[in-house]
Amino acid sequence: MSETIHLYHTNDLHSHFENWPRIKQLLSERKELHKEVGEETICLDIGDHVDRWHPFTEGTLGKVNVGLLNEAGYHYAAIGNNEGITLAHEDLDSLYNAAEFKVLAANIYQPGGERPGWALPYTIHITLKGTRIGMIGLTAFFKKFYENLGWSLSEPFEELSRQLHILKDQCDFIVVLSHLGLPNDERMARDFPEIDIILGGHTHHILHNGRQEGNSLLCCAGKFGMYVGHVEIRVDDRNRVVQKTARLYDTNELPELPGERAWIDNLYVKGREQLQETCVSLPENLESEWFKPSRLSKMLCEAVREWCRADCAFLNAGLLLEGLPAGEVTNGDIHQILPHPINPCVVELSGSELKEILIQSLNEEWPHIQLKGFGFRGKIMGIIVYDHVEFIKTENGKIRDVLIDGKELTQDRRYKLAIPDMYTFGSFFPQIQRSKHKEYFMPEFLRDIMAWKLKRTYS
Repeated sequence: MSETIHLYHTNDLHSHFENWPRIKQLLSERKELHKEVGEETICLDIGDHVDRWHPFTEGTLGKVNVGLLNEAGYHYAAIGNNEGITLAHEDLDSLYNAAEFKVLAANIYQPGGERPGWALPYTIHITLKGTRIGMIGLTAFFKKFYENLGWSLSEPFEELSRQLHILKDQCDFIVVLSHLGLPNDERMARDFPEIDIILGGHTHHILHNGRQEGNSLLCCAGKFGMYVGHVEIRVDDRNRVVQKTARLYDTNELPELPGERAWIDNLYVKGREQLQETCVSLPENLESEWFKPSRLSKMLCEAVREWCRADCAFLNAGLLLEGLPAGEVTNGDIHQILPHPINPCVVELSGSELKEILIQSLNEEWPHIQLKGFGFRGKIMGIIVYDHVEFIKTENGKIRDVLIDGKELTQDRRYKLAIPDMYTFGSFFPQIQRSKHKEYFMPEFLRDIMAWKLKRTYS
C-alpha cells in the first residue's frame, strides 16, 4: 500500500522561545490535517534547543526545554553541542528524565564505553501502514570538551558507518538527525548514498526547498525557530521512496496567537524567579564600560587568571553586558550581565608567541566589531582588558617591551595565558587556534567565576 509520510523538523532554537507558540500551533494543526487523510506525521528536533543564555533554561538546567518539546508532541530529538557541553555531566545525564520522545545520539558514550541510558544510537519508526524508517542521531565532534565533562565521543562518520551496517536490512529508508553542520552533511551524502534524508543543524543554514546531494535530500531550518522544516515522502506499495520534497514555513508569516507575547514575557519572568538566590551584597556600584577599562571588567579578567592559575590573562570588555548596582546581587543578576556559555581556557605559549598575540590584541578595529557566535551572546567585542600584562611604549607610541607580572617577557620561556574559550575558535588569534597546549576549565562559565570573585572580594 502506498503511503505519504511527513517529517516536521526544527533545529538550533537556542532557547529563543519567542517563536515557540507559533511552532507548537503549526505542528498541532498539521498533525490533525494529516491524520484526517490517514498520513503519518513525525516531529523531530536536531539539537541546540537548549541555550543557557535564557534565564528559564539556566534556572532549570534545560528541563524547561524538554517540557516544551513534550507539550508540542515531538517524537525524536538529537543533541547539539549546547546540550552536550554546556551542562555538567550529571545535568546532561538527567536532562531527559521526563522526556516523552526518544533521544538519538549514536556517538556519545560513558567513559567505560557503555551508552547513557537516555541515548539511543538509532531507532526504527514503523508507520501505521508498515513503512520502516531507520533514524540515526549524531552530534558535533567536540571530543576534548566532552571528555572534560566525563563523556566519551566517537568519531561521527565511523559511528554512522557502524549504525548503517546494522540498519541497512531492517528498514525501507534512512533519515539522519545530524548536528554536524552543512559541510559534514554534504560529505555524508557523498560517502553514504544509502541515506535518503539528512536533517541538519549546527551551522544554522537555511535550505528553503532542501538540496539534493546524490541520493540524499539535505534539509535545515536556520536558527532560533525562525523556520519549521517540512519533508514530504511518498513511498510505493513496496515501501520504496518514489518522491521526497522539502519546504520551510516562516514563523514570522504565521498569525500571532492570542496571549503569545504574555507567554513569552512570563517565561522570562519565571526564569528570573528561579535565579533569585543572593550571590553577594555590594557596598558600591560596579560599572561596566565597553570602550575603556572598568572596575568590573578588570575584576573579571583578574578572576579568570586566578581561577586558571595562569601567568596573565586578557578578555574583551563586551562580555559584560551591564554593570552591577550597589546592594544585593542575585544569581539572576550575574546571569544577566554574563549570559554567555563560555568557559575559561589556558593556552601555554612561548614568550615570542605570547608577545605576538598580545600585540595582535591591540587591534584598534576590534572594539567596534559586532560579534556573533562562538558562545558570545552580547553585541560588540569591546576593548581588550588585561591582567598581569603591561605594555612599555616608545615616545612615538610603538611597543618596546611587554611585562608579565611586572617582569620583562622572555622570548624562550613558557607562559600560561588565561582567556575566554571563544578565542580558541574562529580566526581571532591563529596562534591560539593552532596551539596544541590548551586546557579548558569546565563546567564553570565566566559568570560562575565572576560570582566566585565577587564573593571573595565582598563577603
